[in-house]
Amino acid sequence: MRRLWFPVLLAVACAKASPPLSAPTTGLTAPPPRGPMSPPARRADTTYTASGLTVPDPYAWLEDLDSEETTSWVTAENKYTRSVIDPMPERAAFQKRMTELWAFARWGSPVVAGTRWFYTFNDGTMDQPQLLVQDGPTGAATVLIDSKALSSDGTTSLAEWSPSEDGRYLAYSVSDGGSDWRVWRVRDVTTGQDLPDELKWVKFSGASWLPDGSGFFYGRFPEPASGAFEETLAYNKVYFHRVNTRQSDDVLIYEDPTQPEWGFGASVTEDGKRVFLSVSQGTEHKARIYYFDTATLKLGNKGGAAGGKLVKLLDGFDADYTVLTVVKDTAYLYTDKDAPRGRVVSIDLKKPAGLKTVIAESDATIEAPAYLGGRFVVSYLRDAHSEVVIFDRAGKRLSQVALPGLGSAEGFSGEGDERDAYFSFTSFTHPGTVYDLDTQTGLTKVVWQPKVPFSPDDFETVQVRYPSRDGTEIPMFLTYRKDLDRTKPQPTLLYGYGGFNIPITPAFRVDNLAWMEKGGVYAVANLRGGGEYGRDWHLAGCQFEKQNVFDDFIGAAEWLIAKGWTTKAQLGIHGRSNGGLLTGAVLTQRPDLFGAALPGVGVLDMMKYHTWTIGWAWASDYGTSADSPEMFKALAAYSPVHNTHPGVVYPPTLITTGDHDDRVVPAHSYKFAASLQHAQGGDAPVLIRIETRGGHGASTPVSMQIEEASDKFGFLAHYLGLKAE
Repeated sequence: MRRLWFPVLLAVACAKASPPLSAPTTGLTAPPPRGPMSPPARRADTTYTASGLTVPDPYAWLEDLDSEETTSWVTAENKYTRSVIDPMPERAAFQKRMTELWAFARWGSPVVAGTRWFYTFNDGTMDQPQLLVQDGPTGAATVLIDSKALSSDGTTSLAEWSPSEDGRYLAYSVSDGGSDWRVWRVRDVTTGQDLPDELKWVKFSGASWLPDGSGFFYGRFPEPASGAFEETLAYNKVYFHRVNTRQSDDVLIYEDPTQPEWGFGASVTEDGKRVFLSVSQGTEHKARIYYFDTATLKLGNKGGAAGGKLVKLLDGFDADYTVLTVVKDTAYLYTDKDAPRGRVVSIDLKKPAGLKTVIAESDATIEAPAYLGGRFVVSYLRDAHSEVVIFDRAGKRLSQVALPGLGSAEGFSGEGDERDAYFSFTSFTHPGTVYDLDTQTGLTKVVWQPKVPFSPDDFETVQVRYPSRDGTEIPMFLTYRKDLDRTKPQPTLLYGYGGFNIPITPAFRVDNLAWMEKGGVYAVANLRGGGEYGRDWHLAGCQFEKQNVFDDFIGAAEWLIAKGWTTKAQLGIHGRSNGGLLTGAVLTQRPDLFGAALPGVGVLDMMKYHTWTIGWAWASDYGTSADSPEMFKALAAYSPVHNTHPGVVYPPTLITTGDHDDRVVPAHSYKFAASLQHAQGGDAPVLIRIETRGGHGASTPVSMQIEEASDKFGFLAHYLGLKAE
């Protein structure tokens, strides 16, 4: 089934009650706050009220992203950051090596439509990948979407794309400056020319085609009244768009004006007889499943509503449900209903008397099941790395797919009636390689394999376990050069996320490779709040339990130091988005424990996050300051913006954000930088790097990625003592 989706909207996270807005109990202090010579930020006597309690907000003016004062502050901060980082010899060394490493050809898993293959490709010199098309696996490839034609600076990029079932048309979306807003168009694959179709005000949506290629279903929001990059999102709707028509002629399939926070995703069954709607609310992993019989929809009702009889198949919001396929009148779904680590079930659409288990819950966590070649190809997580098993439709285990090692199998694509399927495998030292999977035998063969100028055999990955503060065992990956001198501590970068039921699994990144090549250790802790061990592991890091996530990360740092891997002065920490919150929280809770910190595009103002763009969708993980005095206090206890304290000695810190980030708005990072600079009681710099025409991270041009990574890893090497020359 080709799906339109309303996905997890961040990769962000939750809270444990403790005294709010108080000084940390650990950390070195110095008499008067002094800090480095960072640009001054005006402190105002601004306050606001939440849950009946008053919150000081001296940097609220930085929330006005387009004001002259904010613009001047951004310019001054970027200038200051460059003055500190540019002279570092370590930065130049990393930039040279990363530029060499990034110049390798890479492919995405192919999507097969009709006789055509569609896939992304970057020859190693491109800022953005191209979309190529070819006839079958051996046909000559031609460029269908040329990324260079989208913008001269590489900041306009191809985002989502979906070919019609016969491969005649391609629906594709474009992102400008890293924004989550998309503009969708339709291209005739044979001519390579766009049709007049243009669809605006789309976020978090794909396109699901009717089998005859006449049109597709997609989701959109109302046009923002003002401030497209800042306005709160609400009232998602599903439409049908007929090829070669105007957006104003699109047919409304479904909306619910009484539920402004509901999101709707649509998927068309392979026979085209039904359109399923997956109903979600924010990022909580619970769904309702509805469907229409396609024949009852009035898809020719230009600019009107489609009508049709809606069947509410599962209407309880009691668990996570994903429709995998429909065979005749039987629907097969993934769910965690009565199975925290997931199972595959079936339900009779004619007589829906309940769910019948097809593939039972096991001791591994189901991450990504798919129906391919008449089989269920189930990707499990076992201790945060992939294990792929094939079952028949009755749930009988047929075979286990042999993978190259400890890593991540992802991006499974194919059709329910086609024998061949495709996926990508990656690890910390294994660039993403595309494989052909024979769903009948379970055998694989390489389709495309990148050639990166390094030797994977020079590195090794081990997985360890360590106790968190409450005794919970937490797994952690450590990757490093085999010839590393283990008789003495080494500069180490610790990465974490811990939120939104999102597992952090082994993946190849050029910047991490460059760090390890030069002798650094790379550590990834699989914290509670993530999806490594199913629903219970996720909930153990949410809302009033959020402090568990921070304790898990602090526990990883303490273990690395105690076991001699590194020292406090040689330990850096990094996380992005919800991981940026993690980094900011542990930085303010334990400033004595780290040698440097990199909070990236973080959710850092926990008192206001829910009032900006899509922030309200994260409440299932975080709670909000408006919920109750108890939740207010829980959030206030760790909100990084509200837990900087004058006189505390903070480690060298480089905060990163993008001025076009409309998911985690840059005001989070602006306010945290101003607060931390004001509080700094030591001599270490507190910097903020603000990317212009940069968003939350997706579709960032390679040249920008290299520049940012060189800044971050040069900064780390400089302050953690890694010899990068």
